[in-house]
Amino acid sequence: MSVVEVNGPAPYEVRIGSGVTAGLEQLTVGSRVAVIHPASVNHLAARVADLVGEIVDIEVPDAEAAKTPAVLSGCWDRLADAGLGRGDIVVGLGGGATTDLAGFVAATWMRGVRLIQVPTTVLGMADAAVGGKTGINIDAGKNLVGAFHEPVAVLCDTDSLNGLPVREVRSGMAEIVKCGFINDPVILNVIGKDPAQVLNTDSDAFHDVLARAVRVKASVVSADLTESTSRGSEVGRERLNYGHTLAHAIEAHQHFTWRHGEADAIGMIFAAELSAREIGLSTDTVARTRAVMAALGLPTTFDATPWPELRATMNLDKKVRRGVLRFVGLRAPGHVQMIEGPDEEVLRECYETLRPRRQHAA
Repeated sequence: MSVVEVNGPAPYEVRIGSGVTAGLEQLTVGSRVAVIHPASVNHLAARVADLVGEIVDIEVPDAEAAKTPAVLSGCWDRLADAGLGRGDIVVGLGGGATTDLAGFVAATWMRGVRLIQVPTTVLGMADAAVGGKTGINIDAGKNLVGAFHEPVAVLCDTDSLNGLPVREVRSGMAEIVKCGFINDPVILNVIGKDPAQVLNTDSDAFHDVLARAVRVKASVVSADLTESTSRGSEVGRERLNYGHTLAHAIEAHQHFTWRHGEADAIGMIFAAELSAREIGLSTDTVARTRAVMAALGLPTTFDATPWPELRATMNLDKKVRRGVLRFVGLRAPGHVQMIEGPDEEVLRECYETLRPRRQHAA
């Protein structure tokens, strides 16, 4: 088992390894427990009930369909009916969307109750469940309503990844790749040596890059919990949004049929192209970005939504300051810099590089 400490006003542990869900028994002593989960992990919810005793069982839709005002309100109603009190605990059991929702439920119920995250996907383990960001989607865009609410523990039980569809594994790997580009290039080296092995969630290589990604996020979050330290070209927690500006717009326009990691793969290629034009990222690193995504079976091209529509949605991005669109850029792997107010034609040019290359008949 690997244990990663997340420091801050209320420090907590991220435990990574086989069987770590068993830790719930000790973590929940003396408290009632509400478990928010999709039907796809009903068997894991039953395991939680075996560990902690009777639970308030709240089943929600899978994936982004869970992150709606209606589902959120339904969760509140269930907690009210059950009489869940301020001293009790909400457990988020599922993928990144489930942990986002469960975190927001915990943040808002009685102005905040304790939260334990038990992610069951690669994306949830590498990113969504760690760091205290919670939220839901509205028609205007993704994650526009939410709160910062740190868990008291995160349990990344790798046993729960057994049987996870390969599409979900690949999607989660995009967030691990992101951590490689923004902070720990060793991740990129491990993936480059044997991408197929890294996609095997039982392998040592997978466990290595997952633990490295969690350490990256823990380090960043510990220094800047609420994205308050980015000023000018300096980058705090916002570095974790590398690739997300375009990715969130793609997700919204594709009605969340794209997995987050799939959209983020495109977003990182776009961000690399922009970084090459604005802050001197090498063309080799741009090419490496495409190569890593392709090696993991992630998308490298996109033209399903007209640029003007995506650009309009990007104005709602949370990194916008005083109407100025800002991107997390890369000067080199491990070296991040904000790009503020890039020229509109440069942005369009970067988007054009994402179009599939057409094969012309001879």
